[in-house]
Amino acid sequence: MSKFTSTLLLCWGIFCLACGKTTPDTPAPTPKETPDYVIRGLWLPNVDTQALNSREGLKQVVNDCVTYGFNRIYVCVWNQGYTHYPSQLMKDTFGVAINPKYEGRDPLKELIEEAHAKKIKVIAWYEYGFASDYSGSTTHILDKKPTWAGRSQDGKVLTKSGFRWLNAFDPAVQKFMIDLILEAVKNYDIDGIQGDDRLPALPVEGGYDDMTKALFKKETGQDAPSNTLDSQWLNWRTGKLNGFMEQLYTQVKAAKKSCIVSMAPSIFPWGRDNYLQDWPTWVKNGWVEEIIPQVYRYDIASYQNELNKVVNTQVPKERLSILSPGVLLKAGSYVATPEFLKQMTDANRKAGLPGEVFFHYEGLKTRKDFFGGLYQ
Repeated sequence: MSKFTSTLLLCWGIFCLACGKTTPDTPAPTPKETPDYVIRGLWLPNVDTQALNSREGLKQVVNDCVTYGFNRIYVCVWNQGYTHYPSQLMKDTFGVAINPKYEGRDPLKELIEEAHAKKIKVIAWYEYGFASDYSGSTTHILDKKPTWAGRSQDGKVLTKSGFRWLNAFDPAVQKFMIDLILEAVKNYDIDGIQGDDRLPALPVEGGYDDMTKALFKKETGQDAPSNTLDSQWLNWRTGKLNGFMEQLYTQVKAAKKSCIVSMAPSIFPWGRDNYLQDWPTWVKNGWVEEIIPQVYRYDIASYQNELNKVVNTQVPKERLSILSPGVLLKAGSYVATPEFLKQMTDANRKAGLPGEVFFHYEGLKTRKDFFGGLYQ
């Protein structure tokens, strides 16, 4: 061995001792540091993707987030009446602890381990919220708890756009939903929880169950009107969901102060008039720490129009730091073009918003050229 080689190896050995390495290798990538309030997120559903089906798939999600500069993953943990982690509450209440496709695994735990190793936050996204199922494809929730069903004026189970709904005004339903969320907050090292256009929400056609009508009569002296958009009826029901939002925020923060309360509602006032979501009130009263309205549009003029409403009239200037628009990247066969994505993100920056959340992860795969330059 030459003197030069010996000297080189000695230097490498000293370096290894200092760094804790034993062999030269390529360090794993880590995301670029960004201020914690700057949200650069992706929604990770359990449909239209195979990512949650294996730990390897989750590793790939995390690696992609590192590569393209994302710092938050909003992972679906509740839909079609199933959790995507083993839930004792679900087992005790409905006899099923986890979505059967994930039996024997814990996708939420796996993702947290993979993401936290790369300094990426994991937000547990309760996608279905107060919706029990879609098109009756999984009926176990209402089969076990028929009195929990929301009702429309015809007395049938409240159904809208294919989704069947629980009664969001029922104290038992509200307690179940909060307990389900608190279970994850207490048992997992999640960084936050998120509701969306179904939590807290209820189709405006709902509220016609006997219990809710009786409560409205007691509190207002009026019968529930047949006009679902009657101002008193609309405001009363919206107020009840606002009360749930306050309760959810208070209990989550009491259980884990560091847990972020994030909401991704429909745009306003459409969301109020169709799903009783009055999210500007949540922001005004401090019941939410991230607000990510779904500014899902298919042309820049429409996107800019909705963004202007959010920034200029719906979120107070002093709270703009909690705002990050929800951007539609992929839905079914639709994938936004790179040009449109740039127009939307440019509009966000012009509005003083440094980040956004994209729906959803799979769209990243076909738009890597765009995302390669977005957060670099």
